[in-house]
Amino acid sequence: MKLNTTNFGEIEIDEENIIDFPEGIPGFEGEKQFIIINNEDEENPFQWLQSVNNPDLAFVIINPFFVFPDYDIEIPETALNKLNIKDEKDVAVYSIVVVPEDLEKMTTNLLGPIVINVNKKLGKQVILDDSRYTTKHYIFQQNVEDRSV
Repeated sequence: MKLNTTNFGEIEIDEENIIDFPEGIPGFEGEKQFIIINNEDEENPFQWLQSVNNPDLAFVIINPFFVFPDYDIEIPETALNKLNIKDEKDVAVYSIVVVPEDLEKMTTNLLGPIVINVNKKLGKQVILDDSRYTTKHYIFQQNVEDRSV
């Protein structure tokens, strides 16, 4: 299937890789289908969550454990049920990255991870009830508070 995107032009995707977000993503509830686009540079940890139906809508995402190895979340039972997750190996977790002009101030949202059932191709942005995390954690310059236990 050919997909038109603003950031990548026309790309070829495998329809089997389309991830359904039955509830959309908060703020984009009308967008229900996304595809993950990997960077060709294997050393670049950033990927894209591209809307299948809106060429202009793409989120930069990252595996939060890559940047924050101590990231420790408990996915709520309601989210596990909605995503039909039965086994931990079925889960992929990403966080949305905000890329400002000053790249040193790049942040990621650890409070609202994107959780995907990789087998069922179901996704959801889960809002955690965990005061350790916020919507803005610096990727490149972790301040003293972020490092404390």
